[in-house]
Order: sequence, then structure tokens, then C-alpha cells
Amino acid sequence: MEKRTKSIISRIVEYFNTKKIGEKYPKWEKSLTQLQKKIDYTFHDPTLLHAALTHKSYLHRHYSEHKTPSPFERMKFLGDSILGFIVSKELFTEHPEEQEGKLSKLKSKIVSETYLTFKANAIDIGKYVLLSPEEQQAGGASKPSILSDTMEALICAIYLDSGISAASKFIRRFILDNYQETVNREELVNYKSILQEYMQSRNQGPPNYVTIAEEGPEHHKIFVVEVRWGDKLLGLGKGSTKKSAHQEAARMACQKLGI
Repeated sequence: MEKRTKSIISRIVEYFNTKKIGEKYPKWEKSLTQLQKKIDYTFHDPTLLHAALTHKSYLHRHYSEHKTPSPFERMKFLGDSILGFIVSKELFTEHPEEQEGKLSKLKSKIVSETYLTFKANAIDIGKYVLLSPEEQQAGGASKPSILSDTMEALICAIYLDSGISAASKFIRRFILDNYQETVNREELVNYKSILQEYMQSRNQGPPNYVTIAEEGPEHHKIFVVEVRWGDKLLGLGKGSTKKSAHQEAARMACQKLGI
């Protein structure tokens, strides 16, 4: 691994050793041993695992001097690129007769937030993420955005700890495993994309999503969304996030249009 990368690893390790987060939470530290057994990978430097599982909300809540981007954010950024590269390579190799367009669509499904959340839940990664009390109360351990980001940060941690081969092995086993069946699961279908493509195929403009109501308390809010084309109501959806409400509205629209 190149010198600059080692320098960045040293900075992450130094930062977390200074905060002594692992020492403050011995039960959390012990639970990470279970996670390593679950993913069949033992970190040479456990501090990298700590960094991947310490959400930015925790750092901002407990360390008022924390101004720089959190290691978690930076690690998910690199992990996203590593994931995209390995998935592209695997699809390129496994589907030698497939057109670029279909490979791109398949890749976008595999690296999507919805798909990664499904895979994150398969290893129960939410129970290992260190969150602020406020984020924990708001259900952060089950939020798709946090779970998918954590998977990307974990990929980065493995890469920084052992290189691309180890990261590739994790991705093939825990993300690409059975992917052709997984991407077609009902809960993973991207109805917004399906509806968008349907409208485009008929030379019509894109549908418009409008949040018409927000129900419930702040920590357990439900969003109500309409999807329209012009003045025509196509579907109505509810969800705990605007994104999930959009998907439900699009699903109802697809059902109504017989797509």
C-alpha cells in the first residue's frame, strides 16, 4: 500500500486512539469481536473497524471540537468507489455477452441504498453502529441511509487494513452473493425508475412528486407523497422517509398504469 494511504490510516488510528472510544464502551468493543466472526474477517488494526462503525452523529454530539469531516464520512466515500469497482469487474467477467446498458442497470441496483440496506440487515450491522443518543432514539440503527453508508465504510476499513483482495472477498461473499435473485425481490424494486422510464418511452415529461403532509411526532414522522403527471394524480404513498414515500407512490402509480 502506498505511503500516502498509510499516512491517512495513521491519522485515523491516531484520532480514535486519542478519543479512546473503545475503552469507553467495553460492551461495544466486545460485540465487535462477534461482528468479525460473522463476516469471517479479523482486523489487524481494530481501530479501523471502530472508525467505520462510529457514525458522525456520535462524534458531533460528544466532541464539540470536532470540526473536520469524520473518518466515517471519508471512509464511506472511498468504500463506495471500491464497491463500484469490484461490482463492475464481477459483472464484466460474469456476463461476457451482455450489453453495457444492462450491466449499468444491474450495477446501479447492486450499489443502491435499498440493496445495501438489505445486505446490511443480513449481517445485522445496525446493532454495531455507534450513534448519538438523539440519532439512536430517532431509529438511526435501522435507517437505510445509515446502514448503507456503514456497509461502504466497512468495505473501506477492510481495504485499508488488508488491501483490495480482502475487500473484494468481502464484497463477493456478503454483497454479490445471490445478487441475481436479490435484485428482483419485491422490496428492492426501484419503482421510481420504472415509472420514469415508462413516461420517457411515451415521450412524456417526468412525473412530479409532492409531499402533501407530514404526520406523527418529530422522532417518528410519516411523510405523505403524491406523484402526478400534469394535473393527473398517478399514485399516493406513505413512508417514514420522503424517499420511501416516493417509492410507495411510484409503486401505486405503476400498479394503476399496469406497468
